[in-house]
Amino acid sequence: MKNVTDSFVSLGHWPSAGSFGFNTDILATNLINLSVVLGVLIFFGKGVLSDLLDNRKQRILNTIRNSEELREGAIEQLEKARARLRKVEIEADQFRVNGYSEIEREKLNLIDSTYKTLEQLENYKNETINFEQQKASNQVRQRVFQQALQGALGTLNSCLNSELHLRTISANIGILGAMNEITD
Repeated sequence: MKNVTDSFVSLGHWPSAGSFGFNTDILATNLINLSVVLGVLIFFGKGVLSDLLDNRKQRILNTIRNSEELREGAIEQLEKARARLRKVEIEADQFRVNGYSEIEREKLNLIDSTYKTLEQLENYKNETINFEQQKASNQVRQRVFQQALQGALGTLNSCLNSELHLRTISANIGILGAMNEITD
C-alpha cells in the first residue's frame, strides 16, 4: 500500500512543462470536480428533475383532493349517523316510557288479580271452616244425644216394667222419627 501512495506522490512532483499531470491540491480539485458534476446534472437533469417534481406535485395534489373528498363524505356520513342515532335514541326513550307504563299497568293488574284470588281463597277457607264447624257440631250433638238416649234407656230399663217399657219405647221412636224428619 505504501508503494501505491508513493507512486501518486511521485507523480505530483513531475515538472509541469505543458504536459498533463495530477494536481495534488485536494481542495482545488474537489471544487472543480464538484462544479463540473453539478453543471452536468443541472444541464441534463433539469428536465428529468422538473418532470419528476411535477409528477410528484401532481400526485400530492390529487391525494390531497381525494382526501378532502373522502373527508367531506365522511363528515356527511357522520352527520347522517348522528341524525339516525338521535332518532333511535328518541324511539328508545319512547319505548322505555311505554315499557315502564306497560310494566306499571301489568303490575297493577297482577296485584288486583292476586288480591281477588286471595279474597276468593279467604272466602273458601271461611266457608270450609264454617262447614267443618257445623259438621263437628252435628257430630257432637248426635254423640251427646246418643249417650243421653242410652243413659235414659238404661235408667228406664232399670225403673220400668215391661208394659211401661214398651209404651216408652214407642213414644221415643215417634219422637225420634219426628226429629229425623226435621233434620232432613
